[in-house]
Amino acid sequence: MKKAGKKRKRLTAEEFDARHDAGVDLSDNVDWSRGRFVNQEIRRVNVDFPQWMIDQMDQEAKRLGVTRQSIIKVWIADRLESLPKKIA
Repeated sequence: MKKAGKKRKRLTAEEFDARHDAGVDLSDNVDWSRGRFVNQEIRRVNVDFPQWMIDQMDQEAKRLGVTRQSIIKVWIADRLESLPKKIA
């Protein structure tokens, strides 16, 4: 759906950079609907856990007021970030 109103001139990369460096508000020049976080695409995986693990995850999730999925993501991210970094 297009917004009614005046049509904005498309900026070149150089114009965009210059306006950014000058502190100009560029929010009207960005199509936020097409934005993505780099390396953050979602892929679904299935993991089987024993019941005792699910019970403990649910207990911790309830204590923190978050979902089981959030607990799993945070715990795995913490573990992965603690691993030594590989130099490519």
